[in-house]
Amino acid sequence: MSAISRRMMMTTGLSLAGMASLSRTALAQGGTTTGPAPTAHIERLDPSLDALIDANAPVEVIMDGYQWAEGPVWIGGADGHLLASDPPQNVIHQWSPKSGGSVWLRPSGYQGPPTPRLREAGSNGLFLGRGGLLVADSGNRCITQIDLATKTRSVIVDRFEGKRLNSPNDLCVSPVDGSIYFTDPAYGLTGTEKSPDRELDFTGVFRVAPDNSISLIGKYGAPNGVGISPDGRRLYHTDRSMGWVVHELDAQGRSLSSRPFIDRAAQGFKSTSGDGFKVDSMGNVWLSGDGISIVNPQGKRIGVIRISGPAANCELGADGHLYIAANKHLMRVKVKARKLRA
Repeated sequence: MSAISRRMMMTTGLSLAGMASLSRTALAQGGTTTGPAPTAHIERLDPSLDALIDANAPVEVIMDGYQWAEGPVWIGGADGHLLASDPPQNVIHQWSPKSGGSVWLRPSGYQGPPTPRLREAGSNGLFLGRGGLLVADSGNRCITQIDLATKTRSVIVDRFEGKRLNSPNDLCVSPVDGSIYFTDPAYGLTGTEKSPDRELDFTGVFRVAPDNSISLIGKYGAPNGVGISPDGRRLYHTDRSMGWVVHELDAQGRSLSSRPFIDRAAQGFKSTSGDGFKVDSMGNVWLSGDGISIVNPQGKRIGVIRISGPAANCELGADGHLYIAANKHLMRVKVKARKLRA
């Protein structure tokens, strides 16, 4: 038994009776049933977790009907609402406790005739910034801004050195100067990295400066999730072989150095690499990997929200909940942590 296992305190946060109740709630609020709801519980690996989440907090299903839930983002204050992408179905759904679930935008990405050349035609990662909704538009292969009131779209960047991007997957905004950082794997294209439609011969992490000029942070193996620290001096992202990477940034947002952020073996990770994640106001990283793992700024895993199925991403809502994109479902759990505001 590992040292982590010996000191693990595991608490189940979802009873059988609660699961039935939560499934009925999801349907009443606008979801459509897609099979058994996932179950979840919270594992407390370190006492410092207590300041961020109660290990006894129930994890509830709030909506289903997704083909693959992604990119959740909270809009507004405590009485606001959640938006979340479904890239394969090319739609962004909206959910709130008062009105339940509904379609917010369809198509969310590619707007042309059906094509077999796109594996994921819709939007993926979503992030608030620059006065609107910023979108990693997988289908249109660009970073887009959507006006929240009119839903008018404008392309921010779609090329690097004259070549089309692969299929932007996730993004974040610097709290210092509003620069956009995004990952550009080839997951949105049929055949992914073997797609004949690719123009770039690499997958990488990029920065879009306030004047919309684009620069390369680095070339990485299928980078996916991306996030930034509260002071804007640390950039995190995933890498297929390295797992999670952290960059030290200079005052202009350029990478000074990079290294693995998490020692996966020492921290007991079963996942070799994760998907999306969010950074809270204290610099803790809430990342997909064995469910949703909570990792402190030093790279130590202090807790895990274990989920019976896959989880792709999460969001810290202004209503005091962590929202989780979990395969065909959206889930939430009450937390004490607060979101990093760009």
